[in-house]
Amino acid sequence: MRNLFAVMILTLLVACGPAQNDPGPGGVTVGEAKALDEAAEMLDERNAPPESVETGQAASVATE
Repeated sequence: MRNLFAVMILTLLVACGPAQNDPGPGGVTVGEAKALDEAAEMLDERNAPPESVETGQAASVATE
């Protein structure tokens, strides 16, 4: 009986998260928003200057 109760609670908790096709920020779905975030992160990494990647700092150019 205790195992059945635990399984029922776990099943309900799994169903609480947003689905991939639920509305998300900016009029896109949750899945689309996640894909856009991942694509933006990849572009940021690709466009970062090499010296910022080596030191782990944000992309900034020193003007001297």
